Amino acid sequence: MALNINGLHHVTSIASDAQENSDFFTKSLGLRRVKKTVNFDSPDTYHLYYGDEAGSPGSVMTYFPFRNAGRGRPGVGEVSETQFSIPKGTVGYWSERLGNRGVSGLKETEVFGEKHLRFKGPDGDGFSLVEVADDTRAGWTGAGVSDAEAVRGFRGATLRLRDGAATGELLTFMGYQKVDTQGNVTRYGVNDGNGADFVDVETLHGASFAQQGAGSVHHIAFSVKDRAVQLEVRKALMDTGYQVTPVIDRDYFWAIYFRTPGGVLFEVATDEPGFDRDESPAKLGTALKLPKQHERMRKQIEAYLDPIKD
Repeated sequence: MALNINGLHHVTSIASDAQENSDFFTKSLGLRRVKKTVNFDSPDTYHLYYGDEAGSPGSVMTYFPFRNAGRGRPGVGEVSETQFSIPKGTVGYWSERLGNRGVSGLKETEVFGEKHLRFKGPDGDGFSLVEVADDTRAGWTGAGVSDAEAVRGFRGATLRLRDGAATGELLTFMGYQKVDTQGNVTRYGVNDGNGADFVDVETLHGASFAQQGAGSVHHIAFSVKDRAVQLEVRKALMDTGYQVTPVIDRDYFWAIYFRTPGGVLFEVATDEPGFDRDESPAKLGTALKLPKQHERMRKQIEAYLDPIKD
């Protein structure tokens, strides 16, 4: 049976500097910072979330900015590129905007019939802006970006693997269907998703494995409606032989994690309760929010973290 996956939920990566990371996503890409909190397991490190106005599932890029983290080494066994949706005809606007801000690696290309603008993040992260004609999601109009050009959320992501067959079978089990193959890249898509509908699998036989660091994706998360569906997904994965974590409360969603055959860490996250559970919609991402187990250390945490200027 196909699992009730709605597309991507979020993508979480590693950075080396919190201020640089925040400036890039809010001032260059024009996204909204929807949450400023800390890493559950390392509360001396921020966990920053960027997305649309509400931080809707399928729009949120999140980061652990470990201070002075060394650069990751690209390779197989990782998410190599995160793709954002932009309106049709806006690649030129974004090429000029990002170029004026010193963004590196800018390159226009076409993949699966869609126009892409590829570029690198501050730590060498792989990104692509993809022109999409029928994306009805509302963009966040921050940092001087109008609604006519604003990022709509994710389009999808690319996994770079030595062998994509087993991961392709997993994606099919999760409800994705094979859409097309172009060279060594196969696209999988989910029907009636949240807009972040595609996972591309690039196969590079014999390539070296990636080494995680700044600029690397830590994990990629898939969206499910609620905890009941999440438990169904967890059982189905475990019945198939995957080692899946218990459900973990991440304050703004519940999460389960498992490692894929290609080495990529997958998460399945609920769309509930959302980022406004502890901040009003108008104030999202402004105050430092701490997981309840770390609240008693607020003074020490605030003293250690570098302030982020908006």
